[in-house]
Amino acid sequence: MFDTLSDRLQAALGDVRSRGKLSEDDVSKAMRQVRLALLEADVNFKVVKEFTSAVKERATGQEVLESLNPGQQVVKIVSDELTELMGGAGRDLVFAKQGPTVILMAGLQGSGKTTACAKLARHLREEHDMDVALAACDIYRPAAVDQLVKVGSQAGAAVYEQGTSRDPVDIAEWALDQAKQDRRDALIVDTSGRLHIDEELMKELAQVKKRVKPHDVLLVVDAMTGQDAVNVAEEFAETADFDGVVMTKLDGDARGGAALSVKAVTGKPILYASTGEKLADFERLLDQFKAEGRQ
Repeated sequence: MFDTLSDRLQAALGDVRSRGKLSEDDVSKAMRQVRLALLEADVNFKVVKEFTSAVKERATGQEVLESLNPGQQVVKIVSDELTELMGGAGRDLVFAKQGPTVILMAGLQGSGKTTACAKLARHLREEHDMDVALAACDIYRPAAVDQLVKVGSQAGAAVYEQGTSRDPVDIAEWALDQAKQDRRDALIVDTSGRLHIDEELMKELAQVKKRVKPHDVLLVVDAMTGQDAVNVAEEFAETADFDGVVMTKLDGDARGGAALSVKAVTGKPILYASTGEKLADFERLLDQFKAEGRQ
C-alpha cells in the first residue's frame, strides 16, 4: 500500500541522505520534494503543510545540522513524524477485565464494514486467542445478515442474528446477553450503514452504544474514496464519538493518502488496515507501515 509513497519519499530524501554536511537551504529543498511526494499521494493539503513545517523545524536545529550524520538524522525525523501522523506508538483495543469485550463498528454503506467485522473477529481469534461472536444489527441493507453469517463462519466466529424484523437496538442488547451467557471473550456489533451521514444513523448508533456500552467504537472508512474518506471521518468525529479507525480497501489505493490524513484531521488513530479480499488480509496499520518502511 505504501510502496509508491515510500519510493517517492526515498527519492525526495536521496540527496540529503548521504550528505556529510547540510544547510538550512538543503533541508528546505528536501522538504519541497517531500511536500510534492505527499501531495501526489493524495495526502490532505493542510496535513502536508503542517507535516513539512514540523519536520523542517526539527531538522534545521543546530543539533541536527552540526551532527556527524545530518542527512541520516533528517531521514529519521521524517520517519518519526510519519509514524506520529499514523497515530504515534499506536494503541490496542480496550479489553474487558470481566465479561465480553464489546466493539461497535460504524460506517457508511459500501465501506466494507461487514467484512471488516469478520476480519477483526478472525484477528482477535488468531492473535489474541479469543472466542468471538458477531451481532447482526445491520437490518436495512439487503442480505447484510446473510453476509455476516457467511463471513462470520469463515472467520470462526459465532453469529447472533434475529433476522431483519426486530429493532437493531434490541438485537444488539439481546446479542450481548447471549455473549455473556455463552462466555464469549468478545462481541463485535455490526451496525447499519447509510449512503451518507444523517441524523437517523447517528441516533440509532447512539442508542446501540447506550445499550451495549462498547469498550471501543471503530469507524470503518473506505480508502478508495480518497479525500472523501477523510471528509467522512471528520464528519463522524464531529457528530459521533468514536475511538479509532479501520481503513478498508487499501489494496486498491496505491497512493495511501487517506490513511495518512485521517489521524491528523480527526485526532483518532487508525488501528487496523484491510489490505485484500481474504479474511487474513487485516492487520494493525502502523505495523504494516513500519514493515514496508524497512523494505
